[in-house]
Amino acid sequence: MTIPYLLGQTLFIGLCTAIAIQLFYYLFFFLRFALYQSTSKQINQEQPVSVIICARDEADNIVRNLPGVLVQDYKTTHEIVLVNDNSVDESKYIIDEFKKSFKNLNHIELTQEAKLIAGKKFPLSVGIKSAKYETLLLTDADCVPASEYWIQKMQDAYDDNTEIVLGYGAYHKKPGLLNKLIRFETFHTALQYLSYTLAGIPYMGVGRNLSYKREVFLRNKGFSSINQIPSGDDDLFINQVANRKNTRIVIEKDAHTLSEPKRTWKSWMNQKFRHYTTSKYYKPKHKFLLGLYSFSFFFIYPLFIATAILYNWQLALIAYGVRFLVQAAVWFFSMKKLNEKDLFPFFLFFDIWMFFYYFLFVPALWKKPQKNWD
Repeated sequence: MTIPYLLGQTLFIGLCTAIAIQLFYYLFFFLRFALYQSTSKQINQEQPVSVIICARDEADNIVRNLPGVLVQDYKTTHEIVLVNDNSVDESKYIIDEFKKSFKNLNHIELTQEAKLIAGKKFPLSVGIKSAKYETLLLTDADCVPASEYWIQKMQDAYDDNTEIVLGYGAYHKKPGLLNKLIRFETFHTALQYLSYTLAGIPYMGVGRNLSYKREVFLRNKGFSSINQIPSGDDDLFINQVANRKNTRIVIEKDAHTLSEPKRTWKSWMNQKFRHYTTSKYYKPKHKFLLGLYSFSFFFIYPLFIATAILYNWQLALIAYGVRFLVQAAVWFFSMKKLNEKDLFPFFLFFDIWMFFYYFLFVPALWKKPQKNWD
């Protein structure tokens, strides 16, 4: 055997290995979500809910989004706890105006920075400890519920064993490539954490749409074990406290929240770098599963191209085609479930884009977390 032939054979084996790993994830994890059907309760028992929102210099977002939270169609007692964290804009006065019309709005004004606690953890802790009710529902000031039934849908997932409910935090649909890439990345991340939860391995949630019992927060001494990390008030906390028995998901369109996407590539990349710097603190089994998936995804196209050129393009195409068909089916039904089906026509572009995405953001795995508030 010649060296070029051995090299080509090795590349083909590498391609088949990467595809086999990918197929495992798609058939064992992601297919669960693609086929998932929400179960309807025979009896809906509404419980009092405290919605927690933290804001810093978010006057415009408060004007735009807070009414969507305040006018929820939820018959049972509920409150909105809005923690205004050292804002220097007009937030305080705007919130005071809302309080005149909505008596269930609980405004907490923070005027001093928390020492040695970076990020949003301190204001969020204050909001949680000030909440009147056991069931907490978290979102951000730049988010608006997708419907007036958001509270109802999210709290309806609770039963006697459930302590954590993971929702989907979508982004508004706007023209342009950046918007599509942001929404696809959000979908792809959700496909992973929602599928892992269905498989009994919950590892994260997003603070834009997340609910848990206050007892979980208090039992784990809040964010005390991760206070030194600027971010992670949502994903790292859930990574610590979620398990196969206490966590459920809600994916109905009415239970989504909608956020304004970043408008520039730089701001989006800074946001993603900040998010990915927390993943190094996940539990080892979660880091392994997420890392193996990303690693195999990253090498699909380099191995496919190299195998096609140096070995046998027909065999390379057959191997790639098997993954392509499985992946396309899973993405189609999953996008449809999360109201992102308009992204599917760009399926192949997004698949290729992920190679560059992983290449761009892999440095975040060893960078120190930024100390941004948001």
